[in-house]
Amino acid sequence: MKRLFGTLMLLLIVATSYGKGPKYIFFFIGDGMGPSHVLGTELYLGELQGVIGRPQKLCFTQFPETALVTTFSATNGVTDSAASGTALSTGTKTFNAAIGVDCDSLPVYSIAADLAKKGMAIGVATTVPINHATPAAFYAHNISRHNYDSIAPWMFTAGYDFYAGGDAKGSKETFEMVQKRAAEEGYTIARGYKDYLSKADDAEKMMLFQKNYSTELPYAINRKADDLTLAQITAAGIDFLEEKSKKGFFMMIEGGKIDYAAHNDDGATVFQEVIDFNAAIEEAYEFYKRHKNETLIIVTADHETGGLVLGYSGEYKLNLKALESQKVSVERMIEILKAEKETTWGRIEELVKENIGVALRKKHNADEKVTVDNSLASEIAYNAVYDLNRKALLSWASGNHSGTYVPLYAIGKGAEAFDGVIDNTDIMKIIKKLKGIK
Repeated sequence: MKRLFGTLMLLLIVATSYGKGPKYIFFFIGDGMGPSHVLGTELYLGELQGVIGRPQKLCFTQFPETALVTTFSATNGVTDSAASGTALSTGTKTFNAAIGVDCDSLPVYSIAADLAKKGMAIGVATTVPINHATPAAFYAHNISRHNYDSIAPWMFTAGYDFYAGGDAKGSKETFEMVQKRAAEEGYTIARGYKDYLSKADDAEKMMLFQKNYSTELPYAINRKADDLTLAQITAAGIDFLEEKSKKGFFMMIEGGKIDYAAHNDDGATVFQEVIDFNAAIEEAYEFYKRHKNETLIIVTADHETGGLVLGYSGEYKLNLKALESQKVSVERMIEILKAEKETTWGRIEELVKENIGVALRKKHNADEKVTVDNSLASEIAYNAVYDLNRKALLSWASGNHSGTYVPLYAIGKGAEAFDGVIDNTDIMKIIKKLKGIK
């Protein structure tokens, strides 16, 4: 009852204070980003400077309004990204795996669809496939997040102005469908940020993808100089959407690979993904500084992944600086090892030390020949990353999601409505109230 009263009071404050609400809304979702992922990143940055604490705070942790958010789905104490994405986008609880439908499998519509009807320009962006669970929850309706082939066409049904991220996941026919429908329905496809800059002025609608036809952007820790980044996507979205409508824009930006790295219990890669996510938020913050009275930025997560604990084995300390030795993700380490095929244990030891910064668990004759298959490469890579995490004094309770609170940070017009302990469905209810949507 107290929680209901608190929510009603927040909505009353919003309704009486903000008129038409924010003209520009940024909704950042760090997939899998729990409190320890955020604080751990800041403490890691502090240790790199030789300091215990947070001398180098992330942009979004300095936002004036904060809240804790519950994430359970309608059917599970631990949500998946589909149910949580639907809750975040529509304000409706549903069953795990569901995209844009309620518990009766009936369509529910996202805030993006509502705002598009009001004439606002809409963008949906991610670092993972554009038809993955979180982005799909803002435009699609399907009983299973895994139905990638039937989810992808909903992008064109929704008809939003700007889509960005990895190519659609699914069959070859789905990839070809996206190319064909994009051409038919007025979308320009750009591959990479430079290509976007060369095409944006003449584009009616835009799809911005990684240039190598990948369904994902690379992890930040693996990135090459010319790879597309979430910060570039955010900058492109601002540039494109601001010109599309005098009524403003709504943009959902997902840092999707925080979750991927946390599923792998890969601390160094997680922290680099959070830093990368923060860089995208900084792009929005620069825009906010030019439009303070018209802009709302919300940063939250769909759930926590990994059960990350900042501490290990009863020791009252951390050694996060140790993670600096890791140069690639665990997935990339597997690829590096597999590329060797026929090699020696000495060469494997050299590669692991070079890329992860730890020794092999077992001692081998350096000249002994070995055939590296996927199983062996995975065992070596995961063991190395596990051992480095232990050296850093990080613990992981699970390779999957947990049911803990996730943080929310907000700044701008209407941001004070996000306060205390709220549910993930409350976020959209507050935004709808701000914008006068019933």
